[in-house]
Amino acid sequence: MSESTTGGTAEITHWGHACVRLERDGRRLVLDPGSFSDLAVLDDADAVLVTHEHVDHLDVDRLAAALRGRDGLAAWAPAGVAALLTEAGAPADRVHAVAGGETFEAAGFAVRAVGEWHAVIHPDVPRVHNVGYLVDGALLHPGDSFTPPPAGTDVDVLLVPVAGPWMKLAEAIDYVRAVRPRVAAPIHDAILSDPGRALADRLVGGMGGAGAYVRIAAGSPYTWTPGA
Repeated sequence: MSESTTGGTAEITHWGHACVRLERDGRRLVLDPGSFSDLAVLDDADAVLVTHEHVDHLDVDRLAAALRGRDGLAAWAPAGVAALLTEAGAPADRVHAVAGGETFEAAGFAVRAVGEWHAVIHPDVPRVHNVGYLVDGALLHPGDSFTPPPAGTDVDVLLVPVAGPWMKLAEAIDYVRAVRPRVAAPIHDAILSDPGRALADRLVGGMGGAGAYVRIAAGSPYTWTPGA
């Protein structure tokens, strides 16, 4: 890989919609715990990354309560989200505002923030800031965007959105083709029925051109070894 990675094998679990958890060496990094997801994922989290403020990616009250209740828990998010969390009572010293291009470590994972804006839903709907996260130089969670990885980065695992009011499946297919990950794993699909998920899997998996297309089912962790 052209961008260095840290650590070794991790487990990826899907907690519904856009929420995933990475676990390595007993430490747990949670991304986008929103109202469409199983928020029990916060019970033993060590760090949380939030891409943007929409409720399907962020339950403000639940995350603020988790931050108040557990001294070791910290969160990273765009500035507007950080403000929402502190206003809801989260300790300010454990809520970190980030913007595209910044790097940091969370729960033992190396993280780089990428991108700036949520995809356009409709010209009449104001856009919000959206920061994607490149983890260990190899796994990309774009939030609600098709933000490309930093130049020169080989993405090992792309968490690809497959349903939402801001996108169509053709865009998801083209995003996978542009990123060219070793593994594409679908997320952001709570609004789909089971037949809808099957259709998304057939089209994005069959036409995206990733090395592999893997649906990470709830309760069935995917073992991730970067570059394997």
